[in-house]
Amino acid sequence: MVISLLFESPLLFFIFILSIIFALTVHEYGHALSSYLLGDPTAKEMGRLSLNPLAHIDPWGFLMLLLVGFGWGKPVPFNPYNLKEQRKSPAIIALCGPLANLISIIFFGLILKLIQKSLGAENLLVIFLSWTILINSTLMIFNLLPIPPLDGSKIFYAFVPKGREDIIYKLEQKGPMILIFLIVIDTFLPFSLLDQLFLWVTNFISHIFGIII
Repeated sequence: MVISLLFESPLLFFIFILSIIFALTVHEYGHALSSYLLGDPTAKEMGRLSLNPLAHIDPWGFLMLLLVGFGWGKPVPFNPYNLKEQRKSPAIIALCGPLANLISIIFFGLILKLIQKSLGAENLLVIFLSWTILINSTLMIFNLLPIPPLDGSKIFYAFVPKGREDIIYKLEQKGPMILIFLIVIDTFLPFSLLDQLFLWVTNFISHIFGIII
C-alpha cells in the first residue's frame, strides 16, 4: 500500500504523492484541453481547463489510491453534441489523457537524462523525476486498456462498425464490473498480469532514460 511509505520514509512519501498528483492532473487536463479545442466549452465552464490539481483530484479516488494502490481522478465531462466530429472526437479526447502522460514522460525523461549523472540517483529531484516518469507510464498504460470506463474503451468505440452500437452498450453496462473483477482476480493470481504489464513498460521506460528502480 502507498500509505505504508508514510511510516517508512515520510519525505519519500511526500515526493511520491506529488508525483501521483502531477500525473493525474496532466492526464485530466489533456482531456479538458482536447475537448475545448474540439468545440465543447463544458470543461472550461466547469473550471477543468486548469493545471490546478484541486480541479482534477477526486477525494475518494485519491484516498483509495493511498489505501489500496488503485484510484482515479475526476472524469472530465463533455457534451458530444458540441463536438466537431461526434464519432471521432470522443476517441480523440480519450486518447489525449494518456498522450499528456506520454508528453510528460518524454519531457521529464530528457531533463533526467541531463541531470542524473551530475546529481546522483539519491538526489531528491532525481527521485521525483524518476517516480513522475514511472507513475505517468503506469497511468498511461492502465488507461489504454479497452475496458469501460477507461480511456481505451472510448478509443475502441471509434472503430466499432456503424449498426453495431449494441457492442458499445454491452461494454458500457458490463465494463466497470469486468474491470473490478480483473483487478480482484489479478490480486489473487500466483503472478499479477497487470503488474507484469506495468513492469514491462516501466522497465522499458527506465532503460530509455537510465532510471534506477
